This record gives sequence, structure tokens and C-alpha cells, in this order.
Amino acid sequence: MQASKTHLVLIPSYNPGTQVFETVRAARAAWSPVWVVADGSTDGTTAGLRARAAQDPGLRVLELPRNRGKGAAVLHGLQQAQQAGFTHALCMDADGQHPAALIARFMQCSSARPDAMVLGVPQFDASAPALRVKGRRVSNWWANLETLWAGIGDSLYGFRVYPIAPLVAVMRRTRWMRRFDFDPEAAVRLCWEGVPPLNLPAPVRYLAADEGGVSHFRYLRDNALLTWMHLRLLAGFALRLPRLAWRRR
Repeated sequence: MQASKTHLVLIPSYNPGTQVFETVRAARAAWSPVWVVADGSTDGTTAGLRARAAQDPGLRVLELPRNRGKGAAVLHGLQQAQQAGFTHALCMDADGQHPAALIARFMQCSSARPDAMVLGVPQFDASAPALRVKGRRVSNWWANLETLWAGIGDSLYGFRVYPIAPLVAVMRRTRWMRRFDFDPEAAVRLCWEGVPPLNLPAPVRYLAADEGGVSHFRYLRDNALLTWMHLRLLAGFALRLPRLAWRRR
């Protein structure tokens, strides 16, 4: 497979268990290059990833000495990718939830519309926890209000392609977006910058523990983080409302 010079796959990884190896294998079968940001993992997976990268020129592992959060890991990868000349990054989770088989389709869509971000819209199966499926509707409603319904199909699903330059610029201007709040805030703030969202359906699979599934989601902690995020975004929305309304016209 010929490596792309503009688009790469970026996988933030924190104590993902052995499922990360299957995720990386599937991503590499679909695309080159694939970069993994090992975000201070202590479960031994970093060494395994490093060994695989030594045998695979299409795989690169970036290592952070301590856990800094998903958004911080993505930003580190984006900055390294930008320095290497890449223009777009498809972000996907390490835990096996995201469909590696759709990587090429999302990249093709991004190549046709390089000005846009390509957002996955999750198609849930029976493995999805009902509480999380219903809860994301609240976050989606707020995200669309905060952008005057610019077209964010799903604010939380992390399988998406970003144009690197505007996202790095946005993240450098704020101290937030470094943990679980990264995905929805990135979509909203990029819409504020005039980056249009394109939505593509994509299945999501929640693996059980006996299938190798690992979740770092903490219901109270992470919902409190999302609540604080939306309060901040609402304040920013109020300041930008005239410009957003003019753009909608």
C-alpha cells in the first residue's frame, strides 16, 4: 500500500489492553501511515506497539511520559503530523469501537472536500449502553444550538477526519479540549471558524470485557466535564451570535 503524503490515521491510546493491536492491524490494512500516540500507558501495550512499529514502516508510535488526556494526545500527534507535512488526520479510538473498514471512504471524502471536517455519525447495535445512547442526544442538541445548526451530525463520535491546520490553531488558543471534552468542542469550534461538517454514517461497537473491551468513561466525572464544556461554549456562542447568524443568512 502506497503511503499517503497528506492524510494519516491518528490513534490516541491510553491503557487500551490488547485490543489496540487488533485496532492497529485493521487500520494498517486500510491505510498508510498510521500513527499511535501512547498517552502514558502503563499496561505494557506501548512496548508491543513499539515492537510492531520497528517491523512496519507504515506505523509510527509517539510516546508521552504521562497520561495527559485524549485531546492532549491528539494535539501532540497533530503537531508532529503538521511538522511532517500532513494536512489531514483521521482520528479513531484504540479500543476497537470504530470501523477501520471505513477509513478509506472517509479519507476519500476528505480529499474531495479538504476544507471540511468529515464526522462519523454512529449507527448503534445491541451492544450500545442505552444510557450513553440517550445521553449523547443532549450533547448533540447543545452542540447544534452553539453552532446555529451548522450540521453537526454527532458531537461525540470520535471517528472523524480533521483538517490539521485549523484544529491546531483552535487548540493552541484555549487551555481546554485536552480530555474527554475534545471531540464535541473540536466540532463546535471548527464550525465557528467556518470549517463545514460533512456527515457519514459509521457503525460503532461496544466490546464486552471478555471481548477485550476497555472503557475509561466515568459517568459522573465525564458528564460534569461535558456540562462545564457546554457552559463555556454557550458563552462563546453568545459572543459570536451576530457573526454566526450572518453566516447562516
